[in-house]
Amino acid sequence: MIGMWPCAASIFRRRWANRGAQAHSASYLGTMTETLTLAAILIPCLIIAIVFHEVAHGWVALKLGDTTARDLGRLTLNPIRHVDPVGTLLVPGALALFGGPIFGWAKPVPVNQRRLHNPRYGMMAVAAAGPGTNILLALAGAIVVGIAGGLAVNWGTELPEIVKTAFGAFILINAFLAFFNLLPIPPFDGSHIVGGLLPRRWARQWQQLQALGMLLLVVLIVATWAFPEARWVEKTIFPPVEWMSNLFYSVADGIANFLA
Repeated sequence: MIGMWPCAASIFRRRWANRGAQAHSASYLGTMTETLTLAAILIPCLIIAIVFHEVAHGWVALKLGDTTARDLGRLTLNPIRHVDPVGTLLVPGALALFGGPIFGWAKPVPVNQRRLHNPRYGMMAVAAAGPGTNILLALAGAIVVGIAGGLAVNWGTELPEIVKTAFGAFILINAFLAFFNLLPIPPFDGSHIVGGLLPRRWARQWQQLQALGMLLLVVLIVATWAFPEARWVEKTIFPPVEWMSNLFYSVADGIANFLA
């Protein structure tokens, strides 16, 4: 599970502004800074999104014949079990200290492809499970806030702005992590999906690129830091993320209006 936190935060700030952030700030920030408020909202959303993403990989692998994740105790919602000391703490901390883009990853859930019933297509399913779970979480968040909003209107009130903001962030973060991890380059989930779709003669060569995954990740971090004006992540990820988040916002509004 890999993510670039400032990109998700950037989308969220834009969405927050469009959904009445000024009124929210006047009511809730008080003496707190916008950054602290943003962190208080984003961090729990990130933890939930990351943990469910990783557990989904292991759970699908288990259903398809590989018990590795279960045997190693990784099929748990305890976030500590999914912390990578380097990717979750050291790298993001160092990048933040030196003013770079805060890039990080969780501890990958171990999967033994050879133990899957169908190694080729099974690995595709395992890889797709993480982003797919993030999309389902975003949909679940839209349904919950839609129902809560509709019931609130029936009771003669409305949801607090901070609740709507938090659910908006939850939807955005899950949409962002889904699409970001679907990028078809190692070591992202999308690279495993592409590997399963390629003809076998090409798939072997593609598989060799997986060994270079960490090197490619370092290059990605450095390139993002060295050439911020390129904004390749924003140009690649933002359009589908905003499309999906807007779709789920419409679902939430539709449910709320139906129940109101």
